[in-house]
Amino acid sequence: MQAFSSRFHRMASPSSVCNSCWMILSIALALGILVHQADARAFFVFGDSLVDSGNNNYLATTARADAPPYGIDYPTRRPTGRFSNGLNIPDLISEQIGSESPLPYLSPELKGQRLLVGANFASAGIGILNDTGIQFINIIRMSRQLQYFKEYQQRVSALIGAQQAKRLVNRALVLITVGGNDFVNNYYLVPNSARSRQYDLPDYVKYLISEYRKLLMRLYHLGGRRVLVTGTGPLGCVPAELAMRSTNGGCSAELQRAAALYNPQLESMILDVNRKIGRDVFIAADTHQMHNDFFSSPQSFGFTTSKIACCGQGPYNGLGLCTALSNLCPDRNLYAFWDAFHPSEKANRIITQQILTGSTDYMKPMNLSTILALDSRT
Repeated sequence: MQAFSSRFHRMASPSSVCNSCWMILSIALALGILVHQADARAFFVFGDSLVDSGNNNYLATTARADAPPYGIDYPTRRPTGRFSNGLNIPDLISEQIGSESPLPYLSPELKGQRLLVGANFASAGIGILNDTGIQFINIIRMSRQLQYFKEYQQRVSALIGAQQAKRLVNRALVLITVGGNDFVNNYYLVPNSARSRQYDLPDYVKYLISEYRKLLMRLYHLGGRRVLVTGTGPLGCVPAELAMRSTNGGCSAELQRAAALYNPQLESMILDVNRKIGRDVFIAADTHQMHNDFFSSPQSFGFTTSKIACCGQGPYNGLGLCTALSNLCPDRNLYAFWDAFHPSEKANRIITQQILTGSTDYMKPMNLSTILALDSRT
């Protein structure tokens, strides 16, 4: 007995017992931090270049924003893969919900506690349809973005357990921005495109809406319960379309017609889906009207122009890519558009403010502030 006792004391000295206690305490604290972070509101982003925060940097594609002057006004003053001079809409929404901006899903830094912040699955060039953006070749189409979301949930379940992971996803805020490319990089990409031969415009819009509905329902079945869905901007008024299609400085009538058909039908579909689900899961953000406001009256928002891009070349700086050789405006705050297709950071801030506090003229059935207030009670 004495021999056993002495062996026990050699095996479990006070210092080793103390070390074990600290190890158990450290693990418990780490788990506690993870559970606490899982209780914070995560943010998930799906869509195209308007909300891509750098996924395409990790892909062999021409749809990239990884070279100057992109990022010239970003905090690091370096390009990040955002199609902006600075912050994009997901960054600005993250500020409003008191969260870090979610990392691109393909980022190697998206692991451990950073997973609990959420993830950005967006990829420049994609559309609702799988054949949109085929010229960019290697991009993350919507079906793959949703598959990555499922994979993300498995990774989080391994980190904090299935129940906590489900709660994190159900409580999260989701943003999805897709649809514009189905017109500019598909139906109207070239004269007599395959889709324009297959459908006249009204039928094409109906087809897009029916396919979008399937995507939203899949997102719901994957756990999305608060989903901001943005419409398209005034497609015919972006600098690229002004440069290629404008007559006498006016917007492209055909693309404006497409946006006018698409956006009301998207809103109606969203409200119909909510009725069938029995709760306000999907929130329609009328970004078409938000853009129209500062396009029709740029001076009211502090812009000198809403037609000419800050960075580019050709008429309206709307031709080709924004590169180090492009014309570059000295003050980005005076321009509604950063490049041929994408708003400046200042314009993104105006749009985000409307998402946050806009009336039902812009946000149906409610704005983000109302969502945050309602969800804080549960």
